[in-house]
This record gives sequence, C-alpha cells and structure tokens, in this order.
Amino acid sequence: MKANIPRGMGGGPSNMQAMLRQAQKMQEDMARVQQELEERTYTATAGGNAVSATVDGKHQLTALTVQPDVIDPDDAEMLADLVMAAVNEAQRKASQDAEESMGKVTGGMNMPGMF
Repeated sequence: MKANIPRGMGGGPSNMQAMLRQAQKMQEDMARVQQELEERTYTATAGGNAVSATVDGKHQLTALTVQPDVIDPDDAEMLADLVMAAVNEAQRKASQDAEESMGKVTGGMNMPGMF
C-alpha cells in the first residue's frame, strides 16, 4: 500500500535545502547575538547602593565597589552577604538578558547549552 502525500507536503529536495538555509541563518544569528551578549555589562547593587557589582556577558565579575561606611570589622558576615547579593543579582540580569535575546533568534525553541 502506498502512502498518499498531498502536494506541498513532504520533504522534497527544495524543502530540505530551504530548511538547511534557515538553520544556517539561525546559527549565524545566534553566534552574532552571543558575541553581542559577551560585550555587554550588567550592574546590580545591594544594601541601598552600599555594594555594587558588575559582570560581563560571560558572567565574570569585572568590578566590585564597596562604600567605606559599610565596612564594619565586627560584622564581616553582613558585608559578605551584600557582596553575594549584588554579584548574584548582576549574574541573574546577564542570564535573563541572554535568554531573552536568544529567544528572539530561536523563536523560543529551547537550545540546551547555548547560554
């Protein structure tokens, strides 16, 4: 028994070439967006601007500012908490931006390991 595939459906050679071109364009767009993301910076603060952290698009800490009045030798734990909060928030911003930017390129397709 032969399957009856309606015209315009199926995967003829021209359809496959179009899909490959589309996949190649998506790959190029993703590489371009990834490069742009790596060049961006994301800054977050904690403790009412007592601590400021900046990360790049690779999630690497590039700057950390601590206001002198928040440095209390008797409460190093509070300062550590503020630093962690600022760094984590800056990294969250970088991740969210990467997801949104890549989502625009991929049309929302989940591409594990891309960002």
